Amino acid sequence: MALKKGTEVELTIESTAFKGKGVAKHDGIAVFVPGTAPGDVVNARIIKKKKSFREAKVLEIVTPSPDRIDPKCSHANVCGGCTWQHLPYSEQVKHKEQHVRDHMERIAHLNPDIVRPIIKCENDFYYRNKMEYSFGTKRWLTEEEIQRDEFVDDTAFAAGLHAPGRFDKILNLNECHLQAPISYQILDFVRNHCIQNQIPAFDIYKKEGFMRHLVIRNSHFTDDLMVNLVTFRDEPETVNRLKDELLNEFPQITTIVNNVNDQPNPTAVGRFENILYGPGFIVDRIGNHSFKIHANAFFQTNTQQAENLYAVARDFAELDSGGHLFDLYCGVGTLSLFMADKADKVTGIEIVDVAIENANFNAKENGVENVEFVLGDMKDTFNDEFLKENGHPDCVITDPPRSGMHPDVVEQLCNLDVDRLVYVSCNPSTMARDLKELKEFYNVEAVQPVDMFPQTYHIEAVAKLTRI
Repeated sequence: MALKKGTEVELTIESTAFKGKGVAKHDGIAVFVPGTAPGDVVNARIIKKKKSFREAKVLEIVTPSPDRIDPKCSHANVCGGCTWQHLPYSEQVKHKEQHVRDHMERIAHLNPDIVRPIIKCENDFYYRNKMEYSFGTKRWLTEEEIQRDEFVDDTAFAAGLHAPGRFDKILNLNECHLQAPISYQILDFVRNHCIQNQIPAFDIYKKEGFMRHLVIRNSHFTDDLMVNLVTFRDEPETVNRLKDELLNEFPQITTIVNNVNDQPNPTAVGRFENILYGPGFIVDRIGNHSFKIHANAFFQTNTQQAENLYAVARDFAELDSGGHLFDLYCGVGTLSLFMADKADKVTGIEIVDVAIENANFNAKENGVENVEFVLGDMKDTFNDEFLKENGHPDCVITDPPRSGMHPDVVEQLCNLDVDRLVYVSCNPSTMARDLKELKEFYNVEAVQPVDMFPQTYHIEAVAKLTRI
């Protein structure tokens, strides 16, 4: 049978691939099917045809996999937040570890045995310290509503998460299990308050309305809880009334802020911010250091597992005898500070100016004096002139974005005569691409997967490299 677009076919899912899609084979052609588990037999429709593979949508699960379980959340099959709730956590981590092994072998051409057993997350639900919910005027219809013969109106005040691939439609959440339960309870309260008081959601097309986002941050090591109301206009009376009702219902809240984003961009970062209650920040800790986390500051989303990730990086860096450490893509300096007590000096480089400001602030707040942070684009800043000004490192840690390192940075690291290199990655496929180049100059001794995001396909990994 030719697998053309629109063809319906029965498939047996054999494995999983990147982004959590199930993989089946049909006449030697790989077919990627989201929402499936190895062992599933499904009826599916081909929705995309490529030269070497196909993509399909499940129409019916004919025979469920022995590993398949009922998702905890009623939205799991349509929400983009969780892609693997239909698999037990023990199976999720097996697939994630195998993905890292596959990337090392197929992309980096390394022996997959260098990949260590994955470090699991202690809590596979309620592990996030931040959730960003959105408001909108169009809700995502359920499959049952889509299949109805009669017209179903999708215009309504919706509060939840964006439907996968849609910037204009909101999945109106009835539950969420990624952050502590109070997070969804606050979302539901704010939604009901807005409906009852006729406070409109922001209309992305008409550029009018009021409520844009609700961002909730909670601390892992303290009881701090922040509510950030992101609105289209500055209306003190409206937000203060909501603030008072929130505090009455949820006395656990320690601070409430109002970010006002009156610009066309869809972000939850306001052009300015009003503190409505409390100090305007929460405090959390990684290792021995505390961090003041403001509404728009970056902080690792899984605090507890971030400690485990950083501990691996510190172990791989082997800084027991001190030395000068470079921290490339240092962000707000959390990893730099975590490493500082093991190093004589830490020099961080970051392109985002606000992140550098936060990094310097965090260092000062924690009394750490042996760190310095440099603002600049990595590919332009990390060069021979930089080395002349800042000295030669004994170890380099690099923690690039999902796209991996710029080729110029990879080349500089290849030419850099440094004993140890530690690569922290949120995307093992791009890390494997970079390791393919770096392995000509370094031994890749170990790769440690760390699961920061249970119920999703995302996986972090740390690689240890030593100079040949």
